[in-house]
Amino acid sequence: MSFSYHQLNQLHKTHPSWRLLRADNAPLIISFLNYAFVQQNIRVMNQNDLVSKLEDTLYQLRQTAGEDLFPKAAHAYLDDWAKNENGWLRKFYPVGSDEPHFDLTPATEKVLTWIDSLTNRTFVGTESRLLTIFELLRQMVLGAETDAQTRIAELEKRKAEINAKINSIRNGDLSIMDDTSLKDRFMQFSSMAKELLSDFRAVEQNFRQLDSEVREKIATWDGNKGALLDKIFGDRDLITDSDQGRSFKAFWDFLMSSQSQEEFSDLLEKVCSMSAVNELTYDSRLRRIHFDWLEAGEHTQRTVASLSQQLRRYLDNHAYLENKRIIEILDSISRSAAVIKESIPTGTFMTIDDSGPDIHLPMERLLYSQPLSIEVNSLVEMSDGSTIDSTALFDQVYIDKTQLQANIRKELQNRKQILLSEVIQYHPLSRGLAELVTYIAIASEDKFSIFDDSHREQIQWINDSGQEKSAFIPRILFNRI
Repeated sequence: MSFSYHQLNQLHKTHPSWRLLRADNAPLIISFLNYAFVQQNIRVMNQNDLVSKLEDTLYQLRQTAGEDLFPKAAHAYLDDWAKNENGWLRKFYPVGSDEPHFDLTPATEKVLTWIDSLTNRTFVGTESRLLTIFELLRQMVLGAETDAQTRIAELEKRKAEINAKINSIRNGDLSIMDDTSLKDRFMQFSSMAKELLSDFRAVEQNFRQLDSEVREKIATWDGNKGALLDKIFGDRDLITDSDQGRSFKAFWDFLMSSQSQEEFSDLLEKVCSMSAVNELTYDSRLRRIHFDWLEAGEHTQRTVASLSQQLRRYLDNHAYLENKRIIEILDSISRSAAVIKESIPTGTFMTIDDSGPDIHLPMERLLYSQPLSIEVNSLVEMSDGSTIDSTALFDQVYIDKTQLQANIRKELQNRKQILLSEVIQYHPLSRGLAELVTYIAIASEDKFSIFDDSHREQIQWINDSGQEKSAFIPRILFNRI
Protein backbone atom coordinates (compact mmCIF):
# COMPACT_ATOMS: atom_id res chain seq x y z
CA MET A 1 0.00 0.00 0.00
CA SER A 2 1.45 3.34 -1.07
CA PHE A 3 0.37 6.93 -0.52
CA SER A 4 1.35 9.99 -2.44
CA TYR A 5 2.04 13.35 -0.85
CA HIS A 6 -1.12 14.85 -2.35
CA GLN A 7 -3.29 12.01 -1.04
CA LEU A 8 -1.91 12.35 2.48
CA ASN A 9 -2.20 16.13 2.35
CA GLN A 10 -5.87 15.83 1.36
CA LEU A 11 -6.54 13.36 4.17
CA HIS A 12 -4.70 15.63 6.60
CA LYS A 13 -7.07 18.47 5.73
CA THR A 14 -10.41 16.69 5.35
CA HIS A 15 -10.55 13.34 7.15
CA PRO A 16 -12.33 13.53 10.56
CA SER A 17 -9.95 10.99 12.14
CA TRP A 18 -6.92 13.09 11.30
CA ARG A 19 -8.67 16.26 12.47
CA LEU A 20 -9.38 14.57 15.79
CA LEU A 21 -5.71 13.71 16.28
CA ARG A 22 -4.77 17.33 15.46
CA ALA A 23 -7.40 18.86 17.78
CA ASP A 24 -6.18 20.99 20.71
CA ASN A 25 -8.39 19.06 23.14
CA ALA A 26 -7.70 15.65 21.58
CA PRO A 27 -6.84 13.94 24.93
CA LEU A 28 -10.14 15.14 26.43
CA ILE A 29 -12.21 14.18 23.39
CA ILE A 30 -10.68 10.74 22.91
CA SER A 31 -10.65 9.77 26.61
CA PHE A 32 -14.21 10.96 27.25
CA LEU A 33 -15.78 9.40 24.14
CA ASN A 34 -14.00 6.14 24.85
CA TYR A 35 -15.30 6.19 28.44
CA ALA A 36 -18.86 7.23 27.57
CA PHE A 37 -19.48 4.96 24.57
CA VAL A 38 -16.88 2.23 24.05
CA GLN A 39 -16.08 1.09 27.60
CA GLN A 40 -19.77 0.89 28.50
CA ASN A 41 -20.82 -0.37 25.04
CA ILE A 42 -23.38 2.41 24.58
CA ARG A 43 -24.64 2.76 21.02
CA VAL A 44 -26.77 5.91 21.42
CA MET A 45 -27.08 8.37 24.33
CA ASN A 46 -29.47 11.27 24.80
CA GLN A 47 -28.14 14.78 25.28
CA ASN A 48 -29.00 15.14 28.96
CA ASP A 49 -27.15 11.98 30.01
CA LEU A 50 -24.12 12.76 27.85
CA VAL A 51 -23.92 16.35 29.11
CA SER A 52 -24.11 15.10 32.70
CA LYS A 53 -21.23 12.66 32.13
CA LEU A 54 -19.10 15.34 30.46
CA GLU A 55 -19.79 17.85 33.25
CA ASP A 56 -18.57 15.30 35.82
CA THR A 57 -15.42 14.69 33.76
CA LEU A 58 -14.72 18.41 33.32
CA TYR A 59 -15.26 19.02 37.04
CA GLN A 60 -12.70 16.37 37.98
CA LEU A 61 -10.16 17.72 35.49
CA ARG A 62 -10.63 21.31 36.68
CA GLN A 63 -10.10 20.20 40.27
CA THR A 64 -6.66 18.80 39.43
CA ALA A 65 -5.46 21.04 36.58
CA GLY A 66 -7.09 24.39 37.28
CA GLU A 67 -10.40 26.11 36.60
CA ASP A 68 -9.22 27.66 33.32
CA LEU A 69 -8.31 24.38 31.66
CA PHE A 70 -11.66 23.87 29.85
CA PRO A 71 -13.65 27.11 30.05
CA LYS A 72 -16.69 26.21 27.92
CA ALA A 73 -19.85 24.44 29.09
CA ALA A 74 -20.31 20.72 28.47
CA HIS A 75 -23.13 21.11 25.91
CA ALA A 76 -20.99 23.58 23.94
CA TYR A 77 -18.18 21.03 23.64
CA LEU A 78 -20.63 18.38 22.43
CA ASP A 79 -22.06 20.73 19.79
CA ASP A 80 -18.53 21.51 18.58
CA TRP A 81 -17.64 17.83 18.31
CA ALA A 82 -20.84 17.14 16.34
CA LYS A 83 -20.34 19.94 13.76
CA ASN A 84 -19.98 18.87 10.14
CA GLU A 85 -16.49 20.34 9.93
CA ASN A 86 -15.42 18.05 12.80
CA GLY A 87 -17.58 14.94 12.45
CA TRP A 88 -16.57 13.17 15.68
CA LEU A 89 -20.13 12.76 16.98
CA ARG A 90 -23.41 12.25 15.14
CA LYS A 91 -26.21 14.40 16.53
CA PHE A 92 -29.72 13.41 15.47
CA TYR A 93 -33.34 13.24 16.60
CA PRO A 94 -34.78 9.70 16.82
CA VAL A 95 -38.28 9.07 15.53
CA GLY A 96 -40.84 10.07 18.15
CA SER A 97 -38.41 12.08 20.30
CA ASP A 98 -37.79 15.82 20.50
CA GLU A 99 -34.53 15.43 22.45
CA PRO A 100 -31.25 15.23 20.50
CA HIS A 101 -29.21 12.04 20.77
CA PHE A 102 -25.53 11.39 20.08
CA ASP A 103 -23.59 8.48 18.64
CA LEU A 104 -19.95 7.91 17.69
CA THR A 105 -18.96 8.21 14.04
CA PRO A 106 -16.86 5.52 12.30
CA ALA A 107 -14.00 8.04 12.06
CA THR A 108 -13.88 8.33 15.85
CA GLU A 109 -14.00 4.54 16.18
CA LYS A 110 -10.90 4.32 13.96
CA VAL A 111 -9.01 6.73 16.20
CA LEU A 112 -9.99 4.85 19.37
CA THR A 113 -8.87 1.55 17.85
CA TRP A 114 -5.57 3.04 16.74
CA ILE A 115 -4.95 4.64 20.16
CA ASP A 116 -5.61 1.28 21.78
CA SER A 117 -2.97 -0.32 19.53
CA LEU A 118 -0.36 2.19 20.78
CA THR A 119 -0.51 0.92 24.34
CA ASN A 120 2.21 -1.49 25.41
CA ARG A 121 1.03 -5.08 25.28
CA THR A 122 2.58 -7.67 27.54
CA PHE A 123 2.19 -10.34 24.87
CA VAL A 124 2.31 -10.02 21.07
CA GLY A 125 1.45 -13.25 19.28
CA THR A 126 2.17 -14.08 15.64
CA GLU A 127 1.43 -17.82 15.34
CA SER A 128 -2.36 -17.50 15.53
CA ARG A 129 -2.45 -14.78 12.89
CA LEU A 130 -0.33 -16.87 10.55
CA LEU A 131 -2.60 -19.88 11.04
CA THR A 132 -5.65 -17.67 10.43
CA ILE A 133 -4.14 -16.42 7.18
CA PHE A 134 -3.43 -19.98 6.02
CA GLU A 135 -6.97 -21.08 6.91
CA LEU A 136 -8.53 -18.16 5.02
CA LEU A 137 -6.48 -18.99 1.93
CA ARG A 138 -7.55 -22.65 2.14
CA GLN A 139 -11.22 -21.66 2.45
CA MET A 140 -11.03 -19.34 -0.58
CA VAL A 141 -9.21 -21.83 -2.79
CA LEU A 142 -11.45 -24.76 -1.83
CA GLY A 143 -14.64 -22.66 -1.99
CA ALA A 144 -13.84 -21.38 -5.49
CA GLU A 145 -12.78 -24.78 -6.86
CA THR A 146 -15.15 -25.99 -9.61
CA ASP A 147 -13.61 -29.44 -10.10
CA ALA A 148 -15.51 -31.91 -7.93
CA GLN A 149 -12.67 -34.45 -7.85
CA THR A 150 -10.22 -31.82 -6.59
CA ARG A 151 -12.57 -30.83 -3.77
CA ILE A 152 -13.17 -34.48 -2.85
CA ALA A 153 -9.43 -35.12 -2.80
CA GLU A 154 -8.87 -32.18 -0.45
CA LEU A 155 -11.65 -33.33 1.87
CA GLU A 156 -10.27 -36.88 1.85
CA LYS A 157 -6.87 -35.45 2.81
CA ARG A 158 -8.41 -33.63 5.77
CA LYS A 159 -10.33 -36.77 6.71
CA ALA A 160 -7.07 -38.78 6.77
CA GLU A 161 -5.41 -36.16 8.97
CA ILE A 162 -8.35 -36.22 11.41
CA ASN A 163 -8.33 -40.02 11.52
CA ALA A 164 -4.58 -39.97 12.21
CA LYS A 165 -5.12 -37.61 15.14
CA ILE A 166 -7.94 -39.80 16.49
CA ASN A 167 -5.75 -42.90 16.34
CA SER A 168 -2.90 -41.02 18.00
CA ILE A 169 -5.14 -40.01 20.90
CA ARG A 170 -6.44 -43.57 21.25
CA ASN A 171 -2.83 -44.76 21.51
CA GLY A 172 -2.23 -42.38 24.42
CA ASP A 173 -0.45 -39.60 22.53
CA LEU A 174 -2.55 -36.65 23.73
CA SER A 175 -0.80 -33.39 22.83
CA ILE A 176 -1.82 -30.38 24.93
CA MET A 177 -1.53 -26.80 23.68
CA ASP A 178 1.04 -24.92 25.74
CA ASP A 179 0.38 -21.64 27.58
CA THR A 180 2.13 -19.56 24.92
CA SER A 181 -0.13 -20.86 22.17
CA LEU A 182 -3.23 -20.30 24.33
CA LYS A 183 -2.23 -16.71 25.07
CA ASP A 184 -1.44 -16.11 21.40
CA ARG A 185 -4.86 -17.26 20.24
CA PHE A 186 -6.74 -15.46 23.00
CA MET A 187 -5.11 -12.12 22.17
CA GLN A 188 -6.01 -12.66 18.51
CA PHE A 189 -9.60 -13.43 19.52
CA SER A 190 -9.73 -10.31 21.72
CA SER A 191 -8.50 -8.05 18.91
CA MET A 192 -10.89 -9.44 16.30
CA ALA A 193 -13.88 -9.36 18.69
CA LYS A 194 -13.38 -5.65 19.47
CA GLU A 195 -12.83 -4.77 15.80
CA LEU A 196 -16.05 -6.55 14.88
CA LEU A 197 -17.97 -4.57 17.49
CA SER A 198 -16.60 -1.25 16.19
CA ASP A 199 -17.42 -2.19 12.58
CA PHE A 200 -21.15 -1.98 13.26
CA ARG A 201 -21.05 1.81 13.27
CA ALA A 202 -19.36 1.78 9.87
CA VAL A 203 -22.08 -0.54 8.57
CA GLU A 204 -24.80 1.82 9.86
CA GLN A 205 -23.03 4.80 8.31
CA ASN A 206 -22.88 3.10 4.92
CA PHE A 207 -26.58 2.22 5.08
CA ARG A 208 -27.43 5.84 5.91
CA GLN A 209 -25.25 7.04 3.03
CA LEU A 210 -27.06 4.75 0.58
CA ASP A 211 -30.40 5.98 1.91
CA SER A 212 -29.31 9.61 1.48
CA GLU A 213 -28.34 8.94 -2.14
CA VAL A 214 -31.80 7.48 -2.81
CA ARG A 215 -33.45 10.60 -1.37
CA GLU A 216 -31.32 12.84 -3.56
CA LYS A 217 -32.47 10.90 -6.63
CA ILE A 218 -36.10 11.38 -5.58
CA ALA A 219 -35.62 15.12 -5.08
CA THR A 220 -33.93 15.65 -8.46
CA TRP A 221 -35.94 13.15 -10.54
CA ASP A 222 -37.54 14.60 -13.69
CA GLY A 223 -38.89 11.39 -15.29
CA ASN A 224 -42.16 9.55 -14.79
CA LYS A 225 -43.21 8.04 -11.48
CA GLY A 226 -42.99 4.41 -12.63
CA ALA A 227 -39.35 4.77 -13.60
CA LEU A 228 -38.66 6.51 -10.30
CA LEU A 229 -40.18 3.66 -8.28
CA ASP A 230 -38.21 1.10 -10.29
CA LYS A 231 -35.04 3.04 -9.52
CA ILE A 232 -35.87 3.41 -5.82
CA PHE A 233 -36.69 -0.23 -5.22
CA GLY A 234 -33.65 -1.21 -7.23
CA ASP A 235 -31.49 0.90 -4.93
CA ARG A 236 -33.16 -0.57 -1.85
CA ASP A 237 -32.33 -4.04 -3.17
CA LEU A 238 -28.81 -2.77 -3.78
CA ILE A 239 -28.46 -2.05 -0.05
CA THR A 240 -29.37 -5.59 0.98
CA ASP A 241 -27.73 -7.30 -2.01
CA SER A 242 -24.43 -5.44 -1.71
CA ASP A 243 -21.36 -7.30 -0.45
CA GLN A 244 -21.68 -5.54 2.89
CA GLY A 245 -25.41 -6.25 3.12
CA ARG A 246 -25.02 -9.97 2.34
CA SER A 247 -22.09 -10.29 4.73
CA PHE A 248 -24.02 -8.58 7.53
CA LYS A 249 -27.09 -10.78 6.90
CA ALA A 250 -24.98 -13.95 7.01
CA PHE A 251 -23.35 -12.76 10.24
CA TRP A 252 -26.72 -11.88 11.79
CA ASP A 253 -28.32 -15.21 10.81
CA PHE A 254 -25.42 -17.13 12.34
CA LEU A 255 -25.45 -15.02 15.50
CA MET A 256 -29.23 -15.38 15.93
CA SER A 257 -28.98 -19.16 15.87
CA SER A 258 -29.61 -20.42 19.41
CA GLN A 259 -27.32 -23.38 18.77
CA SER A 260 -24.47 -21.08 17.69
CA GLN A 261 -24.96 -18.83 20.71
CA GLU A 262 -24.96 -21.73 23.16
CA GLU A 263 -21.82 -23.19 21.60
CA PHE A 264 -20.08 -19.79 21.61
CA SER A 265 -21.06 -19.15 25.25
CA ASP A 266 -19.77 -22.55 26.36
CA LEU A 267 -16.49 -22.14 24.48
CA LEU A 268 -15.97 -18.62 25.83
CA GLU A 269 -16.66 -19.71 29.39
CA LYS A 270 -14.17 -22.58 29.15
CA VAL A 271 -11.49 -20.35 27.60
CA CYS A 272 -11.87 -17.64 30.24
CA SER A 273 -11.46 -20.25 32.99
CA MET A 274 -8.03 -21.38 31.69
CA SER A 275 -5.10 -20.47 33.93
CA ALA A 276 -2.98 -19.30 30.98
CA VAL A 277 -5.68 -16.83 29.91
CA ASN A 278 -6.15 -15.54 33.47
CA GLU A 279 -2.49 -14.58 33.53
CA LEU A 280 -3.23 -12.00 30.82
CA THR A 281 -4.73 -8.59 31.45
CA TYR A 282 -7.80 -8.35 29.24
CA ASP A 283 -11.07 -6.45 29.11
CA SER A 284 -13.70 -8.12 31.30
CA ARG A 285 -16.35 -7.25 28.70
CA LEU A 286 -14.97 -10.06 26.53
CA ARG A 287 -16.87 -12.52 28.71
CA ARG A 288 -20.15 -11.19 27.27
CA ILE A 289 -18.92 -9.89 23.91
CA HIS A 290 -21.53 -11.94 22.02
CA PHE A 291 -24.31 -10.11 23.88
CA ASP A 292 -22.68 -6.83 22.85
CA TRP A 293 -22.68 -8.11 19.26
CA LEU A 294 -26.38 -8.93 19.55
CA GLU A 295 -27.21 -5.48 20.91
CA ALA A 296 -25.15 -3.71 18.25
CA GLY A 297 -26.54 -5.91 15.48
CA GLU A 298 -30.12 -5.35 16.62
CA HIS A 299 -29.49 -1.59 16.64
CA THR A 300 -28.18 -1.81 13.07
CA GLN A 301 -31.21 -3.86 12.02
CA ARG A 302 -33.58 -1.31 13.52
CA THR A 303 -31.66 1.51 11.82
CA VAL A 304 -32.17 -0.14 8.42
CA ALA A 305 -35.86 -0.74 9.22
CA SER A 306 -36.27 2.89 10.28
CA LEU A 307 -34.64 4.11 7.06
CA SER A 308 -37.05 1.96 5.03
CA GLN A 309 -40.01 3.31 6.98
CA GLN A 310 -38.90 6.92 6.49
CA LEU A 311 -38.41 6.32 2.76
CA ARG A 312 -41.91 4.81 2.50
CA ARG A 313 -43.34 7.85 4.31
CA TYR A 314 -41.40 10.09 1.95
CA LEU A 315 -42.97 8.32 -1.04
CA ASP A 316 -46.43 8.63 0.54
CA ASN A 317 -45.92 12.39 0.87
CA HIS A 318 -44.80 12.48 -2.76
CA ALA A 319 -48.02 10.72 -3.83
CA TYR A 320 -50.07 13.12 -1.71
CA LEU A 321 -48.50 16.12 -3.44
CA GLU A 322 -49.25 14.60 -6.86
CA ASN A 323 -52.89 13.97 -5.91
CA LYS A 324 -53.15 17.50 -4.58
CA ARG A 325 -51.89 18.84 -7.90
CA ILE A 326 -54.50 16.79 -9.80
CA ILE A 327 -57.26 18.19 -7.58
CA GLU A 328 -56.01 21.73 -8.20
CA ILE A 329 -56.17 21.15 -11.96
CA LEU A 330 -59.73 19.83 -11.71
CA ASP A 331 -60.73 22.82 -9.58
CA SER A 332 -59.28 25.20 -12.14
CA ILE A 333 -61.34 23.49 -14.88
CA SER A 334 -64.49 23.90 -12.76
CA ARG A 335 -63.77 27.60 -12.18
CA SER A 336 -63.17 28.18 -15.89
CA ALA A 337 -66.45 26.44 -16.74
CA ALA A 338 -68.33 28.62 -14.24
CA VAL A 339 -66.85 31.77 -15.81
CA ILE A 340 -67.92 30.96 -19.38
CA LYS A 341 -71.32 29.39 -18.65
CA GLU A 342 -73.13 32.67 -19.49
CA SER A 343 -71.15 33.33 -22.67
CA ILE A 344 -70.58 30.00 -24.35
CA PRO A 345 -68.05 30.30 -27.19
CA THR A 346 -69.45 30.23 -30.73
CA GLY A 347 -68.44 27.73 -33.32
CA THR A 348 -67.23 24.26 -32.64
CA PHE A 349 -66.58 24.13 -28.94
CA MET A 350 -66.00 20.38 -28.59
CA THR A 351 -66.80 17.17 -30.39
CA ILE A 352 -67.93 13.79 -29.16
CA ASP A 353 -68.58 10.49 -30.83
CA ASP A 354 -72.03 9.87 -32.27
CA SER A 355 -74.37 8.55 -29.63
CA GLY A 356 -76.69 5.59 -30.26
CA PRO A 357 -80.18 5.04 -28.80
CA ASP A 358 -80.75 2.45 -26.10
CA ILE A 359 -83.11 -0.21 -27.47
CA HIS A 360 -85.38 -2.13 -25.08
CA LEU A 361 -87.63 -4.75 -26.65
CA PRO A 362 -91.06 -5.33 -25.08
CA MET A 363 -90.42 -9.04 -24.54
CA GLU A 364 -87.35 -8.24 -22.47
CA ARG A 365 -89.56 -7.06 -19.65
CA LEU A 366 -90.02 -9.49 -16.79
CA LEU A 367 -93.43 -10.99 -16.12
CA TYR A 368 -95.36 -9.83 -13.11
CA SER A 369 -94.41 -11.51 -9.88
CA GLN A 370 -96.35 -11.05 -6.70
CA PRO A 371 -94.23 -9.52 -3.94
CA LEU A 372 -93.62 -11.62 -0.88
CA SER A 373 -95.70 -10.66 2.11
CA ILE A 374 -93.76 -10.61 5.34
CA GLU A 375 -95.61 -11.68 8.44
CA VAL A 376 -94.54 -9.74 11.49
CA ASN A 377 -95.50 -10.99 14.92
CA SER A 378 -95.65 -7.93 17.16
CA LEU A 379 -96.38 -9.88 20.30
CA VAL A 380 -93.37 -10.20 22.60
CA GLU A 381 -93.46 -12.79 25.34
CA MET A 382 -92.05 -11.81 28.68
CA SER A 383 -89.58 -14.16 30.36
CA ASP A 384 -88.62 -14.51 33.99
CA GLY A 385 -84.94 -14.99 33.06
CA SER A 386 -84.67 -18.48 34.51
CA THR A 387 -83.35 -19.93 31.24
CA ILE A 388 -80.53 -17.39 30.81
CA ASP A 389 -77.02 -18.72 31.52
CA SER A 390 -75.38 -16.00 33.64
CA THR A 391 -72.09 -17.87 33.97
CA ALA A 392 -70.94 -16.30 30.70
CA LEU A 393 -70.64 -12.97 32.53
CA PHE A 394 -67.97 -14.48 34.77
CA ASP A 395 -66.16 -16.44 32.06
CA GLN A 396 -63.20 -14.07 31.74
CA VAL A 397 -59.70 -14.99 30.52
CA TYR A 398 -56.99 -14.46 33.15
CA ILE A 399 -53.31 -14.75 32.21
CA ASP A 400 -50.89 -15.51 35.02
CA LYS A 401 -47.85 -13.44 34.01
CA THR A 402 -45.80 -14.82 36.92
CA GLN A 403 -46.34 -18.39 35.70
CA LEU A 404 -45.20 -17.46 32.17
CA GLN A 405 -42.04 -15.87 33.57
CA ALA A 406 -41.44 -19.03 35.59
CA ASN A 407 -41.73 -21.09 32.38
CA ILE A 408 -39.02 -19.00 30.77
CA ARG A 409 -36.70 -19.21 33.80
CA LYS A 410 -37.22 -22.97 33.97
CA GLU A 411 -36.09 -23.48 30.37
CA LEU A 412 -33.08 -21.16 30.89
CA GLN A 413 -31.76 -23.20 33.82
CA ASN A 414 -29.81 -25.57 31.59
CA ARG A 415 -29.11 -23.27 28.63
CA LYS A 416 -28.07 -19.69 28.07
CA GLN A 417 -30.51 -18.74 25.29
CA ILE A 418 -33.89 -19.99 24.15
CA LEU A 419 -36.39 -18.91 21.52
CA LEU A 420 -39.95 -18.02 22.47
CA SER A 421 -41.20 -20.65 20.01
CA GLU A 422 -39.21 -23.29 21.95
CA VAL A 423 -40.67 -22.12 25.27
CA ILE A 424 -44.18 -22.48 23.81
CA GLN A 425 -43.26 -25.90 22.45
CA TYR A 426 -42.43 -27.08 25.99
CA HIS A 427 -45.33 -25.14 27.55
CA PRO A 428 -48.20 -25.04 24.99
CA LEU A 429 -50.53 -22.07 24.98
CA SER A 430 -53.65 -22.80 27.02
CA ARG A 431 -55.17 -19.32 26.76
CA GLY A 432 -54.54 -18.68 23.09
CA LEU A 433 -53.63 -15.29 21.70
CA ALA A 434 -53.88 -13.49 25.06
CA GLU A 435 -51.16 -15.74 26.50
CA LEU A 436 -48.94 -15.20 23.44
CA VAL A 437 -49.28 -11.40 23.76
CA THR A 438 -48.28 -11.67 27.43
CA TYR A 439 -45.11 -13.58 26.44
CA ILE A 440 -44.27 -10.78 23.98
CA ALA A 441 -44.88 -8.16 26.69
CA ILE A 442 -42.48 -10.01 29.02
CA ALA A 443 -39.81 -10.00 26.30
CA SER A 444 -40.27 -6.28 25.63
CA GLU A 445 -39.75 -5.50 29.32
CA ASP A 446 -36.56 -7.61 29.51
CA LYS A 447 -33.54 -5.59 28.31
CA PHE A 448 -31.60 -8.80 27.55
CA SER A 449 -34.25 -10.17 25.17
CA ILE A 450 -33.64 -9.81 21.43
CA PHE A 451 -36.31 -9.11 18.77
CA ASP A 452 -35.24 -10.20 15.26
CA ASP A 453 -37.63 -8.44 12.86
CA SER A 454 -35.94 -9.99 9.81
CA HIS A 455 -37.25 -13.49 10.66
CA ARG A 456 -40.85 -14.52 11.33
CA GLU A 457 -41.99 -17.54 13.31
CA GLN A 458 -45.38 -19.25 13.27
CA ILE A 459 -46.94 -19.97 16.66
CA GLN A 460 -49.83 -22.46 16.75
CA TRP A 461 -52.38 -23.35 19.41
CA ILE A 462 -55.82 -24.99 19.86
CA ASN A 463 -58.68 -22.77 21.04
CA ASP A 464 -61.55 -23.78 23.34
CA SER A 465 -63.63 -24.89 20.33
CA GLY A 466 -60.95 -27.33 19.21
CA GLN A 467 -59.94 -25.21 16.22
CA GLU A 468 -56.27 -24.80 15.29
CA LYS A 469 -55.14 -21.17 15.28
CA SER A 470 -51.79 -19.62 14.36
CA ALA A 471 -50.01 -16.25 14.42
CA PHE A 472 -46.78 -14.95 12.88
CA ILE A 473 -44.47 -12.98 15.20
CA PRO A 474 -40.85 -11.75 15.03
CA ARG A 475 -38.23 -14.18 16.28
CA ILE A 476 -37.75 -13.51 20.03
CA LEU A 477 -34.72 -14.78 21.93
CA PHE A 478 -34.50 -14.87 25.74
CA ASN A 479 -31.03 -14.72 27.31
CA ARG A 480 -29.84 -15.81 30.71
CA ILE A 481 -27.47 -13.31 32.35
